[in-house]
Amino acid sequence: MTELAVTLLRLSYLVLLWVFVLSALAVLRQDIFGTRIVRRVRGAARSRKQARPAAPRPARSAPTRLVVTQGPLSGTTVPLGPSAIIIGRSPASTLVLDDDYASGRHARFFPQDGSWWVEDLGSTNGTFVGDRRLAQPVQLATGTPVRVGQTVIELQR
Repeated sequence: MTELAVTLLRLSYLVLLWVFVLSALAVLRQDIFGTRIVRRVRGAARSRKQARPAAPRPARSAPTRLVVTQGPLSGTTVPLGPSAIIIGRSPASTLVLDDDYASGRHARFFPQDGSWWVEDLGSTNGTFVGDRRLAQPVQLATGTPVRVGQTVIELQR
């Protein structure tokens, strides 16, 4: 082998080594800093809204969000939609609580007949509406406090 061929092999090996090091650093960076969240452009959102038919608007008196008013997640808001909201410690829950007094699947908020209901999902420490422990699903009025562990949640407009 000529000296030129050996030098080219060494340089290509060095380039390959640097590609490996940089790709390992990229993986580490993603693990440390997490997934990058990209904001959508407002123009794209407008064109998407125009393409879809308008959804019916909720009545003024109907609640539009679920708000955590007390507890570690105070201020967290979950918009209400047509599907149920599961609350608990499980990562599969809609609202994940970091609370030792909450069960994995603790409570469920669900729409039925134009109003919102809450039910306990067999939790150990119970779900409370006001000071009353739930034994069966209860219809909720806007602003009624629901306690799940150390967290208090309300339906708001």
